[in-house]
Amino acid sequence: MVPVRGLTAIAAAVAASLIGCGVTWNAHAAEPPTDSAPTCVPPAAWVEPAKGPVQGPQLLQRAAQASVVLLGERHDSAEQHRWQLQTLAGLHAHRADLVIGMEMFPHRVQPAMDRWVAGETTEQQFLTESDWRTVWGYDSALYMPILHFARMNRIPVMALNVERALTSRAGREGWARIPADQREGVGDPAPASDAYGDFLAEIYSTHGRPAGPGAVHDDPAFQRFRDVQLLWDRAMAEGLAAAHRQTGALAVGIIGGGHLEDRYGIPHQLDDLGIRDSVVLLPWSENRPCTDLKPGLADAVFGVAADPEAEPAKWRPRLGVSLAPLDDGVRIESVANGSVAAAAGLQTGDIILAAAGTPTSEVGKLVEIVSRQAPGTWLPLSIRREGATREVLAKFPSL
Repeated sequence: MVPVRGLTAIAAAVAASLIGCGVTWNAHAAEPPTDSAPTCVPPAAWVEPAKGPVQGPQLLQRAAQASVVLLGERHDSAEQHRWQLQTLAGLHAHRADLVIGMEMFPHRVQPAMDRWVAGETTEQQFLTESDWRTVWGYDSALYMPILHFARMNRIPVMALNVERALTSRAGREGWARIPADQREGVGDPAPASDAYGDFLAEIYSTHGRPAGPGAVHDDPAFQRFRDVQLLWDRAMAEGLAAAHRQTGALAVGIIGGGHLEDRYGIPHQLDDLGIRDSVVLLPWSENRPCTDLKPGLADAVFGVAADPEAEPAKWRPRLGVSLAPLDDGVRIESVANGSVAAAAGLQTGDIILAAAGTPTSEVGKLVEIVSRQAPGTWLPLSIRREGATREVLAKFPSL
């Protein structure tokens, strides 16, 4: 799956992401700095929502006794990945038998994961064999320290996700219409709670969809969108549950926080699978508003610094579309209001065939091209709309 939710935005599509930051559910958009906000979670401190500070060693000792521990992240945050590595090491100190499950990889790359952990491949070979650029797209340097930790300690790493083609199909047809033998072994998800459904409806509405809870819930396109979120949650929950039950080890998930917060997503599916002792631990960026720290958000949060790259002044080219891959291009599943794509006249359903003359049958390739755009530049796109090919110019704003 290639990755934007974060209590502010989920990719409003079914299979890829807002081009520019990465590629499908990024899990957390950057929060604006709040210099005057109170410090509800001090840096380097653990806090249990609604309870207060807790000592890290005692917390991790308790967490290590669970069946599954879920470590959230914002996918493009270096600081949050450093926190994940620290927390993994702490859990490993209390319980040596670990299995690490990663959202970033679909099941088909499991052999590449096994060869990496066994020390049989170089880093570059692993990135090639795991099809990193296509299946995820974020900077591999953010994740390699975790993968090196697993390799150093011979900790198995499990690929938790499904192919983007499956989520794309679920978004087009709905989960119920996909035959059981074409579901990559994923079972029917437990229905979303009312609160999760309302949350997804709110996110869906922010992308120019029907307003009002009732209108959104009755929209067949929203119902397919919800199917995709539940498919991701269920697939990863089943992978973690299987890893624990087959090995008896503590299964630790490295997963976008949007799948974990409020126990709406993966924890809800784990409960349905009989794993009712999962622990949710989240990083808490110092610029996140304290109003988000509500009871039930997570079992505990850890204060981390805000990433420099999250500062508003940092130039980060974004096209503003969510995508699904096709054989000869990438299909636009949604266009964000006010985005570069919207200004260029791109529409849902358009097929992007090439960018700057380079074919774009891979989402990762288009992300790479967009990421190279400088402020004020024009990006020529070849698109197909209703059977006809046309040229579009996307202009990126000046600083």
